[in-house]
Amino acid sequence: MSFLILIHVLSAVIGVGPIFFIHILLRKEQSVQELRFSMKIAKKLLLFPKIGGLTAVLTGLLIILLNDYGTFFQLWLVGSLVLYLIAQVILLGFIAPRQKKIASWLFDPNNNNEIKLPFEIILMRSQVNLLFYISTTLILFIFVLMILKPLVFV
Repeated sequence: MSFLILIHVLSAVIGVGPIFFIHILLRKEQSVQELRFSMKIAKKLLLFPKIGGLTAVLTGLLIILLNDYGTFFQLWLVGSLVLYLIAQVILLGFIAPRQKKIASWLFDPNNNNEIKLPFEIILMRSQVNLLFYISTTLILFIFVLMILKPLVFV
């Protein structure tokens, strides 16, 4: 069981860690060339939450099923799962499509010589950054729930 808990904690930390640094890659004071480089790095970093997040959820559910943690309907458990689902919806449903549009413009050969971002791309980058801040906040709440384990609410 200790090994399963170790995998759970490591996958959670490694899985969500990159989300806390994406903001740096999407800062406003970048040139078009710097943003291209940042988007390449961000694409690679975002593989970690996809794999690590899923591993954390699956191992977490296994830990609950294999141990005596009481009822499934506990604030910390249900709350963590709900916040995780909301974060995934934000990441996959709102951030990913915007990042794809930004990347499409950045890596379009017709835009290779551009030195200024169009307003639409600037706006999308700001939206993505805000959404990452929201996701980061949700993930922090998940960690708080997992550590403090508030009482049963049913």
